[in-house]
Amino acid sequence: MLGSVKSFLKNVPVLGQGLLQLRRARFRSSVDYWDQRYRKGGDSGAGSYNRLAEFKANFLNTFVEQHRISSVIEHGSGDGAQLKLARYPSYTGVDISPKAVEICRTLFASDPTKRFFEASLLPAGTMADLALSLDVIYHVVEDHVFDAYMQKLFASASRFVIVYSSNMERDWPYKHVHHRKFTDWVARNQPLWSLQSRTPNAYPYDPANPGETSFADFYVFAATS
Repeated sequence: MLGSVKSFLKNVPVLGQGLLQLRRARFRSSVDYWDQRYRKGGDSGAGSYNRLAEFKANFLNTFVEQHRISSVIEHGSGDGAQLKLARYPSYTGVDISPKAVEICRTLFASDPTKRFFEASLLPAGTMADLALSLDVIYHVVEDHVFDAYMQKLFASASRFVIVYSSNMERDWPYKHVHHRKFTDWVARNQPLWSLQSRTPNAYPYDPANPGETSFADFYVFAATS
């Protein structure tokens, strides 16, 4: 497993030298890791590019259209690469990294349907029909940060929450990844939400091809009241 992850980091072209430097640096926190990653030329990772990005966009754009979603908020908007493929009537992007927010504001400066906030500066009470968490949960390694993140995610949705993540308890060789069975947290802490569906990844994780596959699936939660 360790070898496959190392291969993944070497073979994904968009990670850049900055991320390789981060691997050698001492891990301080999830917030520090991601902000430094973007500042050193790294990006949101393989899941936001190529066929994995297309798979995610097709699922989400279809869902938004079929359920007549008028507004979307994403907690962990990253560098905006995935968002380029999205068709959302109104979008609010939230990220813990000031650099990521800066990148997105520049990238979508001419698009009035999109706005971006640092997580700590999101106006109180900001909500949308649909809240998204895409390739984020397994990167939130601290328990208290994970709990706060999940609380904000569900509090910001009025109709649906869609999570794209792994959902398992498994060790991983890098400190910026921590797999959790997050559906157990939802069951314990969000009684007004129910798991409506799970859609397996079209490209399930393959150690021989880690840059083009993923351990994340789609989980759709619906408000019950």
